[in-house]
Parts: sequence; structure tokens; C-alpha cells
Amino acid sequence: MSEPSLPPPPSNMPPPPPAAPSGGGENRTLMLVLSYLGPLAFVPFLVEKDDKEVQWHAKHGIVLFVGWVIIWAVLMVLGQLGPLGCLVALVIPLVGLASLIVTILCIIKATNGQRFIIPGVSQYADRF
Repeated sequence: MSEPSLPPPPSNMPPPPPAAPSGGGENRTLMLVLSYLGPLAFVPFLVEKDDKEVQWHAKHGIVLFVGWVIIWAVLMVLGQLGPLGCLVALVIPLVGLASLIVTILCIIKATNGQRFIIPGVSQYADRF
């Protein structure tokens, strides 16, 4: 007895998806995310010298990190000034939330191939 034969596969099968573009898609995405994670922004800045977009995001992330450090330092000093410290204690959670929101927006924009321009801050990413 012979086994039943299977019908041939349909000829109208869609073609396989195209290969990922050269340039390390996953590595590039990782580098874009690292660009906005504080001191980790130095990793893509030092590693991805050939990719101009990753370099810009790394520089932007470094500028943002330095900006947040300055803001936090000022808040800590103001927090030590008697009655003003109570007001600063109310502002600190709002600054932390703002930092988190800006970081998330920057990561989302970067992974979508866009730039999140922050007036007064983003211009420094182009300077160095």
C-alpha cells in the first residue's frame, strides 16, 4: 500500500520578508536607547563613530544628562535653605516625573527615526 500523497503547496505564497538593512538594526536600536540612559550615553558616543544619527542622539543624551544633573544640584542646594526647603521638597517629584517623561519621549522618537527637539537644550548637541 502506498501512503496518500499530499497536495502540492500553493504557488501564490507571498515572498519572504526582506532582510534587515545593513547597519545592525538591533544594535542600532540598543545604541539609540542607551543614548538617553544617563551616563550610558557615553557607550554609543564612543562605540558608534560611523552612524551620524546615533552620534547625535548620544550627544543629545549627554547634554540632557548634564542638564538634569545641574537641575538636581540646584534643587539640593535650595532644599537646604530653611523654609524654601519645604517648597523644593514639593517640586522634586515633579522634576523627577518631567525627567522620566522627557527620557521616554526621546527614546520613542529616536527608535522611530526622529529627533525630539527641546528648545534651549538640543542646540548644544550640534555644537560638539
